[in-house]
Amino acid sequence: MASAGAAELLLGGIVMLGASVQWLTGMGFALIAVPALVLVLGTTQGVVLANCVAGAISVVGLTAGWRQVRIGAMVPLIIAAGCTVPAGSWVAARLPEPVLLAGIGILVTLAVAFVMGGVRIPALAGTRGAVAAGAVGGFMNSAAGVGGPPYSLYAVNAGWSVREFVPNAQFYGILVNVFSVAANGVPRLSGPAWSVAVAAMVAGALVGRALAPRVPEEWVRRLIFALALTGGLSVLVKGVQGML
Repeated sequence: MASAGAAELLLGGIVMLGASVQWLTGMGFALIAVPALVLVLGTTQGVVLANCVAGAISVVGLTAGWRQVRIGAMVPLIIAAGCTVPAGSWVAARLPEPVLLAGIGILVTLAVAFVMGGVRIPALAGTRGAVAAGAVGGFMNSAAGVGGPPYSLYAVNAGWSVREFVPNAQFYGILVNVFSVAANGVPRLSGPAWSVAVAAMVAGALVGRALAPRVPEEWVRRLIFALALTGGLSVLVKGVQGML
């Protein structure tokens, strides 16, 4: 009983931290939460819980900025993501857990490195770039719960401002996570664990909202990168250990 209570407390802390960051930046929940969630819940349950929570946060966040969504630019991203989500789900269901853990760790670490570097990739410009980013993002989201970085790279190469980036990220997050939950199913958690996750999501949103006017954006970015790199490397190490 004590171990179950400790696990639920840890789950709540992970969700609250990720939700706070998501409210501060418009994205970031998956990068921070997925590595920790897969270590606590296992790969399948950790990924699908991340899909559910990230999608729910995006729904609430978009209520204030839906008028700024660039539908024309987002349609190719969304369609491409919808096409590759089933492939990501299929691959994840057939890989041994250590291999999947290592894969998630590599994806998170590489994604953070690319986003940190503000990488410019000419192939991610225009409609073809949107299709490529959406296709990679959909696959990554359903397989590893981390579908945001390809969208981020597309937005960087498109020259979008932060004001444009956030509502479109939330719109993308809603749909790609709906696709992923449809493909992977909902997490099989106990009633108390669900209650803790929902309460932590609400608490994280309140904390993020309160901190948003007070915390410099650059500090937040550094925190996200530090936590995401630490988590990604931890999952990678555990996966490699399991394979050995």
